[in-house]
Parts: sequence; C-alpha cells; structure tokens
Amino acid sequence: MDRPNHITPAGYAALKARYDHLLGVERPAIVEIVSWAAGNGDRSENGDYLYGRKRMREIDRELNRLARKMKAAKVIDPKEQQDTGRVWFGAEVEIADEDDVRRTLTLVGDDEQDAGAGRIGWNSPLARALRGAAVGDLRTVTLPGGTKEWEVMAIAYAG
Repeated sequence: MDRPNHITPAGYAALKARYDHLLGVERPAIVEIVSWAAGNGDRSENGDYLYGRKRMREIDRELNRLARKMKAAKVIDPKEQQDTGRVWFGAEVEIADEDDVRRTLTLVGDDEQDAGAGRIGWNSPLARALRGAAVGDLRTVTLPGGTKEWEVMAIAYAG
C-alpha cells in the first residue's frame, strides 16, 4: 500500500479490536487444540490437527493483513475538519438525484465502507465525485449502470 489508508477513529478502533481478538483469543485457542491433537498420534488422519493447522494459517494471514492496514492507516477525525462547508473525509452528506430521491451518505475509509448502512469508501466513484462539493453543487457520477447527477443538499461533520 503506497497511499495512506484514510480511516476514522472508530474504523481504526474496529481494526485494532479485530487484531487483538485474533491474537489474544482465537489464535491461542487454536494453538491449544493443535497441541492437544498433535499428542494424539497419527497427524495425517487427525481432523482436529489438520483443521487447526489450516485455521492457524488463516488467522496468521488475517493478522498480517490487519497489521499492514493499521500501519498504513492515517486516522482522520471528522470532528477536526476545518472546512465544514465542503465535502471532505468523514462528512455526512445528503444528496438528491434528478427525481428528488434523497440519500444520506457518510464518507469513510475504504476498510469501513458499508453501503447498506450509508457508509461509502473514500475512494469510491461517488465519494471522489463529491469531494470538495458545497451545498447546492451538482456532481455527475459515472457508475456501471450509467451516468447519474446528484445535488448536494446538506453537509455535516458528526465524528
């Protein structure tokens, strides 16, 4: 990862909590199972041993991935945004399309995005189009389904 991984304080805390849980709870439990299973003799047909080793590799891969993400993370607190009249990282934005269908979105780190909850990743096409917009600005977004125009109706920074 060459570019910084923008993330909110809550997003970083979630990454760290997942890392800590894997390292402090799940991995030790699997190590214990593998150690117990290894003592039961023939490892080639020992399901607990084989599954445990496989699960340990998965946990180690996820720990490495999370460690890289946390190392590249640039925590940005939306409450500290100086230019609250424009859409920047952490903004909660109300937008309306041509038919006045309104959506409220929050621009968060790519690791925090959850479209169903209205959180879109900072590098998504819609978030990139909204960057720097003020209330009343129109933004055109090209999506797989075609081009769509949105008007910025409101901007807030909750944190």
